[in-house]
Amino acid sequence: MSRPAYLGKMLLHWCEACNVPVLGKKCGCGNKTKRVDVTPPGDIRPAFDYDIRRINSISEKQFNAPLIPDDHLVVLNKAPYEDRMDEIIVDGEVIASIRFEIESCEWVLLPRLEGARRLFQGRDRKDLKKWVVIEEEILPFILKKGASILAPGVLDADPEIKKEDEVVVLNPAGEVVCCGRARMAGKEMIEEKRGNAVKPRWSAEPAAAKTLEPGRNWEDAVKANEKILDRMIEEAHAFIRDVSGNMNLKVSVSYSGGKDSLAVLQLVDEALDDYEIMFADTGLEFPETLENVSEVAKYYGKPFRTSSAGDSFWESIGVFGPPTMDTRWCCKICKLGPITRLIDENYEGGCLSFIGQRQYESHARSISKRVWKNPWVGNQVGASPIQEWTALHIWLYLFRTKAPYNPAYEKGYDRMGCWLCPSSSLSDFFQLGESHPELAEKLNFHLRAYAKKMGLSPEWVKYGLWRFKRYPKVLQELADRKGISLLPSQEAPKELNFEVATGYRPCKAGGISADGSFGQAIDIEILEESGMLKPIGKVSFIEGAASVSMGESRAQVFASGNVNGRSENEKTLKKLMQKVEFSVRRAVLCQGCGVCVGHCEHGAIEMKEKRAWIKDSCTHCGACIEVCPLVKFM
Repeated sequence: MSRPAYLGKMLLHWCEACNVPVLGKKCGCGNKTKRVDVTPPGDIRPAFDYDIRRINSISEKQFNAPLIPDDHLVVLNKAPYEDRMDEIIVDGEVIASIRFEIESCEWVLLPRLEGARRLFQGRDRKDLKKWVVIEEEILPFILKKGASILAPGVLDADPEIKKEDEVVVLNPAGEVVCCGRARMAGKEMIEEKRGNAVKPRWSAEPAAAKTLEPGRNWEDAVKANEKILDRMIEEAHAFIRDVSGNMNLKVSVSYSGGKDSLAVLQLVDEALDDYEIMFADTGLEFPETLENVSEVAKYYGKPFRTSSAGDSFWESIGVFGPPTMDTRWCCKICKLGPITRLIDENYEGGCLSFIGQRQYESHARSISKRVWKNPWVGNQVGASPIQEWTALHIWLYLFRTKAPYNPAYEKGYDRMGCWLCPSSSLSDFFQLGESHPELAEKLNFHLRAYAKKMGLSPEWVKYGLWRFKRYPKVLQELADRKGISLLPSQEAPKELNFEVATGYRPCKAGGISADGSFGQAIDIEILEESGMLKPIGKVSFIEGAASVSMGESRAQVFASGNVNGRSENEKTLKKLMQKVEFSVRRAVLCQGCGVCVGHCEHGAIEMKEKRAWIKDSCTHCGACIEVCPLVKFM
């Protein structure tokens, strides 16, 4: 299991008088609040009706009773796990967790003692499921020593219990004393005279469930947090005015369709009069996101700049293969490239963009400065007014302002963005199959075709193994149990694989020479038209060959795919041959993402016909070479 990560202060408290979550030690009603201990990072969010229905559906399937009563506010906290796990907080208590089990591809409810009491209190256990009754005499050993429950200590058990099920342990009076995982089937617990029956997770003396007054809604929670929100909003407004006032750049808001960027947009709208909205359509947006973007554009009525990657992802997947968490080429092709082009076409000299980045989202963002320059979008300065906000701050602010948030949040999704992002959990892809089956099938069609080409099994697709280049231990073990090969049995097709054929050697005319080959013919006309050799140095062409000079070093590229290089220095020659390899690949395989445009300080790159073209004004600095996704990811 992943270790908890402290990315910011643990802020969740609860007002027992108002029965609402509060992000501070004092409620708006004046009463002191009780701290709720949740697992870090503690990025708490509201549970929508869909979330509550899912929790109760899982609870009814496992225990034959719903966990969450009507008219109670519910808060969820995403906890570290191999896939997805949410802690469930009701009445100021963490009553259970739900997590998506990778092997069974199903959601499982893990009740804590408070949750189990709510399930079993006032109900006959015979009407419920997954219960175990133990002898009173063994309870001290469980409470004081955390010992496992042995089969001889079991008086009765639900005969439908299977090994590894989550179970609730009762004393002879029917009171909850423990929650844990079954180590044998229910019938075996009763019949066996030895062996571990239950491995406890939580145990305590019998107690009544702690239920608070129902009937609260999110408007009540907003009122309870009003002063806290006022302080956060005031600070964000001051930050926005200060940053925009100290930079001689046009101001924009980078809107993605997600809650964080919407909160930033609302804050900027309150703080500034002159700003614009940008939206880069990755071509992989939820339908709800595109509808929301249209609604947001009308709602705020500001100049709206947009660009689209179109079908770039589907056109590029054959070149790069499926994206992984380690090699997310799709971000560069479908998101950062279009943003770069959008800024280049609309903001001469670049722009200042207010962006919905928060420290609770990841370790990288927790250590990020509030104002930064993205190395992949060279013509944009980013700034985050909500760096220290939790997800609950965001939602309370959106509820308060009535800002038009994306309806996909009410359909079980806790994050927006590309619907096939490899950083999504496996549970998200099963959710996609339910909510948007046509999108799930489109992705699976391409993944199955790739798996077949590479000699990988359908299970490699089913368990989301395509999302990894370096597999976590839990997935390696799963693959071993299921007999799933993680290594392709077919060799990947080589796109312009370059090899130095004879190495680096002394040349008769002096210096060092080298011979290389792409193993296939090269269209010299594409090299000339695209200008992709110009970032290396001075270029000239003759029929069937191109020549490029980098200082005193020189290389020739022939239509046959062969490359000859010569230099006075072996290190310089290696660098030249590598740049030639990268530049030929860029010319032949350019995906038209436009990332290179924002990295050219001299405006020497333009986009036309869905390709990058380097103009004669190129200064040969080479800055555009290394940032090209074809170079970074191939």
